[in-house]
Amino acid sequence: MTINKSPDIFQLIREPLILALLTLVIPACAPFAPAARLPQEVASVPPSYSMQEAIIDPQQRWWETFNDTELNGFIQEALAGNQTLASYWARLGKAEALAAKAGADLIPTVSGEAEAAYFRSDSPGLETESENYRLGLVASYEIDLWGRIRAESQAAELEAAASRQDLNAAAVTVAAEVAERWVRIIAQRQQKILLQEQLSANETYLDLVELRFRKSLASALDVMQQKQLVERVKAQMPLIDMEERLLLDELAVLLGRQPYNGPRFARAMLPDLDAPPAAGIPAQLLEYRPDILAAYDRLSAADHDLAAARADRLPALRLTGAAAYSSDDLDNLFDNWLANLAAGLTAPIIDGGRRKEEVLYTEAGIRQQLAEYRQTVLVAVREVESALVREEKIRANIRGIENQLKAARIALEEAGFRYTNGLIDYLPVLTQLLSVQNLELDLIARKTDLLIARMDLYRAIGGTWTDALTPPAPEKLSQTGY
Repeated sequence: MTINKSPDIFQLIREPLILALLTLVIPACAPFAPAARLPQEVASVPPSYSMQEAIIDPQQRWWETFNDTELNGFIQEALAGNQTLASYWARLGKAEALAAKAGADLIPTVSGEAEAAYFRSDSPGLETESENYRLGLVASYEIDLWGRIRAESQAAELEAAASRQDLNAAAVTVAAEVAERWVRIIAQRQQKILLQEQLSANETYLDLVELRFRKSLASALDVMQQKQLVERVKAQMPLIDMEERLLLDELAVLLGRQPYNGPRFARAMLPDLDAPPAAGIPAQLLEYRPDILAAYDRLSAADHDLAAARADRLPALRLTGAAAYSSDDLDNLFDNWLANLAAGLTAPIIDGGRRKEEVLYTEAGIRQQLAEYRQTVLVAVREVESALVREEKIRANIRGIENQLKAARIALEEAGFRYTNGLIDYLPVLTQLLSVQNLELDLIARKTDLLIARMDLYRAIGGTWTDALTPPAPEKLSQTGY
């Protein structure tokens, strides 16, 4: 007599399980490891800048060197409320979610299923009914034979890191733009104060010329020329008010406010600058410039994408398993169960060259990222160099304007003395007065340029202070329509 003996469940799964365990060690030998690059190896930077060589403090919050509590408050408000930064925070959240999603493929997936069925038949003379219940689990897992899944996961993580550096670069820009608007608003206010002083001086000269005209010591032309100078100053004031209002609106938007709700602050004179800050050496930009760090992360991500594309051309081993309970009676559901474990090996045979072209496409992407990284480094070095040159040359120009203004004031005093004593006509006085007033306005403009050049230098140097930024509280979304 032959006895049919059911196979042991463990015998059914033993061989596939051993195969799975053996293949777990294969990823350590994956032949498609991404390229290990160092920033210095892919970017050529000069040993120093032409203007100076020094070490910087990358953690320094540079705007605090101006010792202005209002400016400090504006930048802090912008870093917390600027909507461009809010957008970058959201992009970072998306990138991190994608990285976590890619990493999920490294672990098995398990899903549950449940079924309940009822059948009834009312045939003539025969009525039948039945019930069936089923409860089970289904699991699947791909053995990462060639490191493809891990490479894709690491590429996604590097993209998330690049998104964080994009955020840091945006924060550097926002801080610099807030400080720049702050400086330009103060410059407009200082110009307005200067124009009021010039208007007062011009009106005094006009009174003098009119007095001499009544005494027949000056011509009507002298009076009209001086009146023209008075009206010239008056005509400039509305433009100063307009520019200040526009700058306040821009500052309000940078802070995350409505344009008509611009901030109010008391400062009306430009701050003085000390010596230029230490710009460091060009190689430090590879560590302190967020845009360079982002470009490098994307280059590294492209290397991992290439490793994944190459591995995708090789066979893939996938394991699937299922365990199920079924019964005609709900009470006996767990008395009966089935289990299986299967391993499947799939390999591309004919795909029209899709995978090969994907490798070529990814290789071209690496060359693109490499060129963009090197270009980013070149631009960064140029920006620091330009900011250093601008600051030095603007300082020299300011010294020249100050010397010229000093000479012009002496000449104006001498011309006024000679005019009041009847030794010359009014034209030399008018010429020197106009020269002094133009130089005074030019001096404010050049000091503004100097401050902006300093802020451009801080922006170009970069820094690590942005690493301390924390995301704002997530905005609660309405459930309507979701």
